[in-house]
Amino acid sequence: MAQQETDERADEEFIDDTENCAERERAHRERGTARPITVVGHPMLHRECRDVTEFDDSLAALIDDMFASQRAAEGVGLAANQIGVDLKVFVYDCPDDDGVRHVGVVCNPVLDELPAEQRVLDDSNEGCLSVPTAYEELARPDYAVVRGQDATGAPIAVRGRGYFARCLQHETDHLYGRLYIDRLSKRERKRALKMMAEGTPRYETVPNEA
Repeated sequence: MAQQETDERADEEFIDDTENCAERERAHRERGTARPITVVGHPMLHRECRDVTEFDDSLAALIDDMFASQRAAEGVGLAANQIGVDLKVFVYDCPDDDGVRHVGVVCNPVLDELPAEQRVLDDSNEGCLSVPTAYEELARPDYAVVRGQDATGAPIAVRGRGYFARCLQHETDHLYGRLYIDRLSKRERKRALKMMAEGTPRYETVPNEA
């Protein structure tokens, strides 16, 4: 009984981001305006973003625009610096490996350090809206916990497995100035950038600053 109570308390620690996903995503998207996506080489992608300190109407409007931008680019996650905003916030609309849809927003995210016994690596392909048309295998833990705040400033924790865990890690990386290709070997990074150069994005992007 004690173990069951412990497990229930652990479950209560995490938000339920699987309820009313379609309705919540649609509401954000319909209020928002899609913006073009910044791509690798843009200065804002290569430095740590500012903490969110004001949980106001301006942040709410940004989140709406992020959902609209994510849908327009057919992505499963989007960080604020990917639409040129220097704030630690990301949104997601991502399935897990069981096909369960997760929709939410995290401000000021911090990834938990996993104990060794929980670090099972998954070396699936990874891509990024800011590195369009390129994909490379990248080993990441297949379980992730992100802690931060919601759009009102309340503390939250989000957990994911498989593909959704990869999404949570990928988007948190963005807000600390790291792209997934920064985790690749030099050879793999060069190959990804070559794929990007040879491809054509299916969505609007922002020309890099000189």
